[in-house]
Amino acid sequence: MRLADACTIHTGYTARGRLEPTAAGGVVAIQLRDISPGGLVDPERLTRVQLEGLADRYFVRAGDVVFRSRGERNTASALDERLREAALAVLPLMVLRPKRDVVTPEYLAWAINQPPAQRHFDVAARGTNIRMIPRSSLDDLELDVPDIETQEKIVAVNALAERERELSQLAAAIRRKMMSLILVERASRMRPKTRQERTSK
Repeated sequence: MRLADACTIHTGYTARGRLEPTAAGGVVAIQLRDISPGGLVDPERLTRVQLEGLADRYFVRAGDVVFRSRGERNTASALDERLREAALAVLPLMVLRPKRDVVTPEYLAWAINQPPAQRHFDVAARGTNIRMIPRSSLDDLELDVPDIETQEKIVAVNALAERERELSQLAAAIRRKMMSLILVERASRMRPKTRQERTSK
């Protein structure tokens, strides 16, 4: 199924200059820098900016997906229920609104982030200094879209696998730290005693 048939696609808001943060009022904005390397958006860290008269198509809500159309990582992130108010998506972010009877937001983001879709973007990418993915490449992206129940199972298994990976990395780090402490203690015990230590007994 073409991505354009699974969701509606909009470009993010084009900022004419630097978006200056405001202490109160304004709108919450999601910019490229607000997406973590793991593809997560923390609403608590988003900045408010003073802009008015913005079209609704630039705003994302829980259940929408944002896509990074520029840079080395052209991945998608599903916005969850922590996003309690509409947020302005700023280019180079693209807005994907899944057709909920066809695809879930979590599955859509997962599928876009998989190797087949990433290879599609590798072929379509433009630019020499800054890698950019054209809108037409998003429209024409072919995805395998199973039934909703299967999508939910795939996302759940993927989440468990990711959690297992995180725990494995944590366990490995703890083992390295423990081994380092053991070796430091061993080295301390085996070093030759100083004259002062020998005569103090």
